[in-house]
Amino acid sequence: MTRAHLPRWFLLAALLAAALNLRAPLAALAPVVDDVATGLALSPAGAGLLTSVPVLCFALCTPVASTLVARVGPERAVGLALVAVLAGTVLRSAGSVPAALAGTAVLGVGIAVGNVAVPVVITRDFHHRAGSVTGAYTAVMNVGSTATTVLTVPLAAALGWQWALAGWGLMAVVALVVWVPAGRDLGAQHAAGTAPRVLPHDLVLEPEQRRAMRRLAAVLAVAFGAQAGGYYAMTAWLPEILQDRLGLGAAAAGGAAAPFQLCAVAGSLLVPIALARGRARRVAAAVSLLWLALPLGLLVAPGAWLVWICLAGAGQGAAFTVIFTVLAQRSPSVAAARRASAVVQTAGYAFAALAPTLVGALHGATHGWTVPLLAVTGLITAMTVALLTAARPPR
Repeated sequence: MTRAHLPRWFLLAALLAAALNLRAPLAALAPVVDDVATGLALSPAGAGLLTSVPVLCFALCTPVASTLVARVGPERAVGLALVAVLAGTVLRSAGSVPAALAGTAVLGVGIAVGNVAVPVVITRDFHHRAGSVTGAYTAVMNVGSTATTVLTVPLAAALGWQWALAGWGLMAVVALVVWVPAGRDLGAQHAAGTAPRVLPHDLVLEPEQRRAMRRLAAVLAVAFGAQAGGYYAMTAWLPEILQDRLGLGAAAAGGAAAPFQLCAVAGSLLVPIALARGRARRVAAAVSLLWLALPLGLLVAPGAWLVWICLAGAGQGAAFTVIFTVLAQRSPSVAAARRASAVVQTAGYAFAALAPTLVGALHGATHGWTVPLLAVTGLITAMTVALLTAARPPR
């Protein structure tokens, strides 16, 4: 007797519930980092370490995460990632410096595993809808980070920063509740050979195919590194830029992060539609122009800062979607997609971990924001060139 499988919509919903946890716990820290620093008697450097450790974990742990996904399967890896996110979120809020650092590291490792495993599930199980599912995946991550950015401060005011941060672990609990049956079902389908198979699990690639995948991974690594570097740099410094250049109050400047995250949802969801209707290179060019609006707009017409933030928010969400949609669509096998994704994320996050520090150093050296904004413009220009190269139709 054939075992009934869970409906595809439930599997997709479970995957998106997991994705909700791949940004939100990190975004929750920024609005209350001063409270955390005060509560733990941290120096500014120590507080900065709490925000930079996860991105360093992404860079250092992605190759290991790729090996883990290959060994245990992507569905089990997603479950392990959620367990680590839950453990790290709770440990980070335990109330001591060692616990905060250890919890942050565990959180970073868990998200690094999820960053590799979720795109592999999309490539393997939703390949025919890779664009729309990748867009939904990106949108959900931005919804999560927007929610934690907006709600953590009032929660901390009511409950204290420890409960406010630990409370976001409930999202991981909910995700585990739905992912465990979904992941078990996906594993059973693939073990029994009943899963819809659009891509082979692995292939012995021809020499030209191997060269093409290496070229694609290298170009997308540049695109992702520049995109992520610009994203983390602007996320870290945008409030201070608005305070210094426009005289905004701390609360108003801090709130500027919300539309930057929220508008990414629109960009993520619109890109699959645009890719289905037009050429990928035109979409990549439009996405890049949206992203460039923020650093250039703040240089040329800073009074319209909200417009530039909204346009760039849509652009950064769309750029992430384009990068991983192209990777999914051009990969000849699930294993090739996993290996290329590991290369792209390892190189990309290694640079992204340095970008906020480099931008801050430029600000300190020049005592202004013109040179740092020009540096971000250079990053997004590099992303543009790489995206246009990657989006070129294969020969």
